[in-house]
Amino acid sequence: MRVLHVITGLGVGGAEQQLRLLLRHLPTEYECDVVTLTNPGPVADGLAADGVRVVHLGMGGNRDPAALPRLVRLIRAGGYDLVHTHLYRACLYGRLAARLGGVRAVVATEHSLGESQLEGRELSAGVRALYLLGERLGSTTVAVSPTVATRLRRWGVPAPRIEVVPNGIDADRFRFDPLRRAAARRELGLPRDAHVVGGVGRLVPGKRFDVLVRALALLPGDHRLLLVGGGPEEDALRRTAREAGVAGRVLFAGERPCVPDGSPGPDLPSLTAAMDVLASPSPEEAFGLAVVEGLASGLPVLYASCPALEDLPARAAPGARRVRGGPEAYARAIAEVRATGPHPRTPPEAARHYGITRSAARLTAVYAAALGVSGPVPSQSSQSSEVPQSSQASDLSQPPQEAKCP
Repeated sequence: MRVLHVITGLGVGGAEQQLRLLLRHLPTEYECDVVTLTNPGPVADGLAADGVRVVHLGMGGNRDPAALPRLVRLIRAGGYDLVHTHLYRACLYGRLAARLGGVRAVVATEHSLGESQLEGRELSAGVRALYLLGERLGSTTVAVSPTVATRLRRWGVPAPRIEVVPNGIDADRFRFDPLRRAAARRELGLPRDAHVVGGVGRLVPGKRFDVLVRALALLPGDHRLLLVGGGPEEDALRRTAREAGVAGRVLFAGERPCVPDGSPGPDLPSLTAAMDVLASPSPEEAFGLAVVEGLASGLPVLYASCPALEDLPARAAPGARRVRGGPEAYARAIAEVRATGPHPRTPPEAARHYGITRSAARLTAVYAAALGVSGPVPSQSSQSSEVPQSSQASDLSQPPQEAKCP
């Protein structure tokens, strides 16, 4: 069965890395291509290295009407059985293009719907109306947690059109390894006896990493803060660290993949191994992937919002604790975690519950239901010359280039 995934961009974000991980675990009967509307970043290179065809549509902003016919032509030429869209802009353009291109099985995953924002944009009446208009063009909307499914129903998406497929992790990759911990700490220049607080995610205001920077100033000098991610808030966070007098104790590790791609420096599982506690002060999450990955590394975690855990019994993650408040509350919680002494780095039930294999199996069931079949169906047509044959991220406005493997 031929499936086209349409996503807004392929930088190192949670939805982007989740797409790559899912494609690695879908059954071989599914032949998947990917279209990125913008930004064919590191995840595009990683997909290409995995053997996935990636096409860069070259979209020039949110309002680029010329992108729609380009996407329709690509869909018609590819003979796809199903189109699967990811992230707000890709869902709007991808659902419409799929319908115009003759594809009736259209699945969309809602990765980032919070209580008051969607992918960082305020949930205005206009955003909501446009979302619901596009949703009616699809077959199924996938929620990454029951919490998101509830939000979608409150918005007006009919319950029969919603399916829950949680995000998944490769738990084995995050399994704690003391040698990997030591190597990552050496490479990062972290003292062996430092107590390392970790934060993982996009450096944007909604993640509230400034809370952790200010909490660090309330903790003893042997505490360090390791922030993993990139984004527009980095300069502001560095300024906050200088003003708080802890600039030398905050380490910005940049964007790191959760699967190996040849990038220099430790990958995300190595960085979680280097941490002693993971903190996530973001008040609105659709799932809480960083928290689950921290649990898979055997870390105690402190979080403000994590539907992945809130949807499970408390016993599934005994090392997780919800923290309400600002820097003082997080400083107290971090100190209390340290006071209990070293923790065995054993992943709890919650980490095993969200294995990527289970998520991929649930997604294939959604595909089958959207197509009205009991399992994978054969492709409608062979590959078209309009879809690049090399495993690369190619701009439709540029001539093909050699695939770049990271």
